[in-house]
Order: sequence, then structure tokens, then C-alpha cells
Amino acid sequence: MSVELTHEKTDDSVCADKSQSQIDHVPMSKNQLKKLKKREKWLQFKAQKRLVEKEKRKKRLAEMREKGDDIGPSRKTLKRNSMKHSACQQKVVIDCSFDDYMTDKDITFLTQQLQHSYAANRRAENPLQLYVCGMRGRTKQRLDSIGDYKGWDVFKEERDYNEVFPKEDIVYLSSESANILDQLDDRKVYVIGGLVDHNHHKGLCHRLAEEKGIAHAQLPIGQFLHLKSRKVLTINHVFEILLRFTETKDWQTSFLAVLPQRKGVSVIEEVTETRNNGSEPNHAVLEKRKCETNEQNIEPKEDPDTR
Repeated sequence: MSVELTHEKTDDSVCADKSQSQIDHVPMSKNQLKKLKKREKWLQFKAQKRLVEKEKRKKRLAEMREKGDDIGPSRKTLKRNSMKHSACQQKVVIDCSFDDYMTDKDITFLTQQLQHSYAANRRAENPLQLYVCGMRGRTKQRLDSIGDYKGWDVFKEERDYNEVFPKEDIVYLSSESANILDQLDDRKVYVIGGLVDHNHHKGLCHRLAEEKGIAHAQLPIGQFLHLKSRKVLTINHVFEILLRFTETKDWQTSFLAVLPQRKGVSVIEEVTETRNNGSEPNHAVLEKRKCETNEQNIEPKEDPDTR
């Protein structure tokens, strides 16, 4: 028996050698060779870059400790920080059901933004109740390839968000909505569209929400800030704004803490003066009007914002 097994193993290894030999001798174009060499060089550089970044981070943290600066929660603290033990019960969903609308590159960007969102939630003192719904196809394959994804403290659902939660509890966040989100409601589930499309499918999330009869709203950016660039934000920026608002109960503070400088952010002066005076502003963008869908706890105002 041992002789036969050895013989079979030898045959397998011979076949493998032949296959590898055939692969090695497959002719490659100049362009393919160039790409292969470029990738090999990048992999070597990537490993070296990670080591350099690790050393820089160690040095930076050591300097911050010496100065007495806040370096954030320790690993031990982070292990105790979980959605289960969080004082915040606000539910937020990232809708990942847009595989068919994205290229492979877009899906890579999507998973990176999911990672940033998770990292922000993980480091929060009281994390949001984060759901990732519609996890199928290429997006799921990409996330499964991330080493630590399966251990994330996140509710993962292959089902769509409207199959997980009652329709009357859902509010889809969209820059196309005429409704302005005034406050967050623990009884509601706020959905962020997991679509990275470089504006190729503008208004898609809003249209799909309306077709399903789902309530929708936009963040109140236009009430507090002027943006010089487009008001479409990344998935992780929207998520972090919601997270900061649960901590501060202040939209302007939350926007300023999250929005990048490249957006050309400037504060609306009248709002700032009103906040400092503690009085109610007589300003069009802050006029409080009841929405026709008042049962959804959304107040309509007419300002553009983010997806």
C-alpha cells in the first residue's frame, strides 16, 4: 500500500511540475511582462512601506505619551467596546445591494469605506448598532478576502434591509430627498446607500426608496455649512457624521469634525450667531415646517446635501 501511495504522489508532483512548466513557457506580451514586473516591484515596496509606517506610528505614539496627549482607547478598552454593551441603540444600515451597478474597482473602494466606517464605530465609546445588509456577490467575496472581516462586531445580513426591518421604521438617507433630517430617532433605522459609482447613477438610491415606499431624508448640511465642492459624501463620512451626532447632539459640530478640508467648508454666520445667543433664528433655512410624512419623524426643508 505504501508503495502505491508513493507512486501516486510522484505522479501528482510530475503533473504539477508539467503544469508549472507549461505556465512558465506561456508567451507573454511586452505589456503583460511590464505589468507583471510592476506588480512584483509594488509588492516588495508595499511590505517595506508597511514596516516604515509601523515604526513611524510607534515613534509618534511614544512622543504623544511623553507630551501627555490623548492617544485614544487602548486595545484592552477596544475589546470591551462592543455594540452589545453600547449605551447607544441607534441602528444604522449600509445597503450593499448595488453589485450590478459597480465595477470591480468601485467595489474595492466600497469595501475600503466599509472598513473606515467599522474602524470609527469600533473606537467610539458607545458604538452605533451597525448593520451591513444585501451582502452578496462580488462585495461579499471581496469582504470575505479581508483577513479580520469575519471577526467584525457588525450585524451581517445577506437579506436586503427592507426584509430585515419593518418598512415603517426605515429612513433612507439620500441627497435627492426633499426632507431634511432634524434629529435621530432610536426607533428608526437609518440606511446609507453602499453605492460607489462616481455619480454615474445619480439619484438611484432615492428612486429605489420611493419605489419601495420607504421614507427618505437628507442630512441638514445646507442649514449649517457652505461647501465649495459637491455635497455628495463618502459612505464612511455619512456614517461618522451620524456617529458624532449621537455623541454631541449637534449637527454643526458633527459636520466640522468629519468633513475633509478639501470640501471647502465654511460655517453659515447667522446660524453660528444664533447658536451663541441661544435664540431661535429668523432664517429661511431654519424655518420649521411639518412634513406631510410627519409619522416618519422627518421635517421637510429645502436644502441640498449628501447621499
